[in-house]
Amino acid sequence: MFQMYGVVPPMITPFCENGEVDYEGLKTLVGFLSEEVDGLFINGSYGGGVLMTEEERKRVAEVTVNTAGGRVPVIVQVGTADSLSAGRLTEHAVQNGAAAVASVGPFYFKHNKDQLLYYFDALVKAAKGRAPVYVYNNPQFQGYMMDLDVISDLKEKTGVSGIKDATFDIQMMAKYMRLLKSDSFDVALGTEAMWLPACVLGCKAFIPGIANAFPEICRKMFREGIEGDYEACRKTQFEVNEMREIMYLARSTQLAIYAMLEIRGILKCYPRAPFIPATEEEKAQIRGRLKELSLLGGSYELS
Repeated sequence: MFQMYGVVPPMITPFCENGEVDYEGLKTLVGFLSEEVDGLFINGSYGGGVLMTEEERKRVAEVTVNTAGGRVPVIVQVGTADSLSAGRLTEHAVQNGAAAVASVGPFYFKHNKDQLLYYFDALVKAAKGRAPVYVYNNPQFQGYMMDLDVISDLKEKTGVSGIKDATFDIQMMAKYMRLLKSDSFDVALGTEAMWLPACVLGCKAFIPGIANAFPEICRKMFREGIEGDYEACRKTQFEVNEMREIMYLARSTQLAIYAMLEIRGILKCYPRAPFIPATEEEKAQIRGRLKELSLLGGSYELS
């Protein structure tokens, strides 16, 4: 059964200035990242999945899988507020070549364990054994925490095959690794901010937003950690976390990625409203801080 390995960025979705999905920009970004990383996690928080219609999410999945062309596995985030829509997205993703699907807990309402069991059981049934289903535990955006006992029951009673942990809680990650990780249940870290400690605990994959624009430093940090060069990895981890601080100059880490892609000359695109692009002043601040860290010497930088 597929399990995530390496650097798997939560890819942004490029939009045009008028708000439509920029499918040509999407192909450009997928083409760039497919040569730099180990997988793509799409239609999640960075990808603005909940900002898109069901048909747009399906089309983004199709274009991503087709453009990646087998170079990297594609994990499709299918979470919605209801089981029926999420099930349709799951079925579509699996039929169109996704290596796996993942879902936040159903959002807007706060759900109890029985409701979460029903929701994820529906996704596992929709996948029909053709691809694993990951729980995406993101309390910030789903609106509630899925505790360890919930995740454990989801594993045992529904057949989910893994978890993307975005709790930013290293103690929780340690519990996942100690109590849940197995050949049939994967645990992936949902941030770049804690790769070193997660790696020491035995984690084999992380999902770094910064890798949309700077995949090379994430790849370096992954390699250092997985090869046991913890002193080098510690240094790179500090550099990555300083880059994360720069991202907040754009009011959110997601908006910063759009700006960083433009600054590096990889792609100029827009977020979807009601989000608004970084201002020219914010982009200048981001560019300045990146230059201070000597991060703009690569061939992608705009002249």
